[in-house]
Amino acid sequence: MPELSRRRALTTAAALAATAAATTGTASAHSATATPSGSAGSADAFDEVYKGRRIQGRPSSGGGHHGGGHQGGGHHGGGFAVYVDGVELHVMRNADGSWISVISHYDPVPTPRAAARAAVDELQGARLLPFPTN
Repeated sequence: MPELSRRRALTTAAALAATAAATTGTASAHSATATPSGSAGSADAFDEVYKGRRIQGRPSSGGGHHGGGHQGGGHHGGGFAVYVDGVELHVMRNADGSWISVISHYDPVPTPRAAARAAVDELQGARLLPFPTN
């Protein structure tokens, strides 16, 4: 019988953790979608110079994964392409609405613009190299 009680305890703990994660994710998703245009949750087009680097971002038609038939821009970014000095910065939108890039993969930010700025900060003046797609 001890195994049955362990199993039941683990099942209950897993269910509670899943419920807590779902509640947190729903709250994060709600706050991301409930924000006004141009604020933390939106993915608006941008074109600016940040710390001497030109960063650009815009919605793109490509929203799939890297693979055969690579046709440009925004592949993991939910249809959003980001560029630093004309070189594509691959971005990805997380399930909670935050964004990460290939440069700052472990530091989620609220918008693609913030991902571009974080990449510029991380590059510290170095040139962004094109990301191989194959």
